[in-house]
Amino acid sequence: MDSVKELIKYLKETGLEVHTTTKARGHQGIFMKNRIDVSKNIPESRVMPTLLHEFAHYVHSCLEKIERTGGSLEVLFNDSDVKVYQEELLRVTNFVDSHSKCEKLHNYKKSVKSNILAQEKIIKARYPKFMRSKNFKEFDRYIRHSKAKYLLKCDRVFVKSGFFSSKTELLTIDNIEKDFCDMPSEFVAYIRLHSLQKKQSRVSSRIYRLQKYYEKPTELFARLVEGLYLDSAMVQKLAPNTCYRFYKLLNNGYYGDNLLYVMENFL
Repeated sequence: MDSVKELIKYLKETGLEVHTTTKARGHQGIFMKNRIDVSKNIPESRVMPTLLHEFAHYVHSCLEKIERTGGSLEVLFNDSDVKVYQEELLRVTNFVDSHSKCEKLHNYKKSVKSNILAQEKIIKARYPKFMRSKNFKEFDRYIRHSKAKYLLKCDRVFVKSGFFSSKTELLTIDNIEKDFCDMPSEFVAYIRLHSLQKKQSRVSSRIYRLQKYYEKPTELFARLVEGLYLDSAMVQKLAPNTCYRFYKLLNNGYYGDNLLYVMENFL
């Protein structure tokens, strides 16, 4: 931890606030204006790379505004043609942070898609002309007077037992066959298919938001700096053009003396 203390001391000498006793808003670390927070809950081995990651955001903020847009690779690498840098930095990001691949979410999405096809198969066994993109008229007529219609909006819902009753009953998508024992299996399948489609939409949105986050120039740059600390040889293998450009600009003072000092003394 001596090197961590030395780095924190140096960062404070540059005018930055550094805090290591907060929860960093639920993240490993966060950079805000002139302040770096590193979560007190992360393993000791993650403190140094997190500090470097957040410091890279600070360095980037000295070059351009990054709060809303995440900055630009054109400014970061002082170059108009940044396609190769973006491609290489995405590889570095996947190496540094395995979560950036969204593998669990992609696998879950595949599982949901498979389940949708299974429910569709059940429906088509009775209604071969069924199409997901069109109204299912037979189902609409059946469900109109059934409490099961509420399960089209929510997988779990409390409904009144009777019109004049204050009592409620819990209906869940997992218990359709039990709660509605007379409902044809193809209609049960349609309710489940409807629920699965909403899950598919949510997981797709989640993947999209994460990819947009990881593709932000300021995040790509921060993971480059973090990666050079974790495994410099691997990062240079994954991103040879980017590293060449980065070190050229670094040594020419483009990123300022502070980053040069940190790279020379802490990596």
